[in-house]
Amino acid sequence: MTSSNPSSTDPAPRPKRCTFSPEYKLRIVAEYDAAPEGEKGAVLRRERLYHSHVTEWRAARDAGALENLVDRRTSPARPKKSTAEVENEKLRR
Repeated sequence: MTSSNPSSTDPAPRPKRCTFSPEYKLRIVAEYDAAPEGEKGAVLRRERLYHSHVTEWRAARDAGALENLVDRRTSPARPKKSTAEVENEKLRR
């Protein structure tokens, strides 16, 4: 019988979130828009994407904001808070 403590042996590491470069996003939107009506789903299946991805990326492209195509939640450009700032926020709360 196995141990009842699930944290002692984690069978699989947590999956990482997919990130896409702005160039990839623009290429997929262009390919999706150029595809004939019956083959748009094939593009999404091949790339393992959802229609909502293309919709969001197209809206960002049309807004003329290439920098908006970068996911700021997971972007390495996101500034990290120092340990002192994190501690101060905890204490303020």
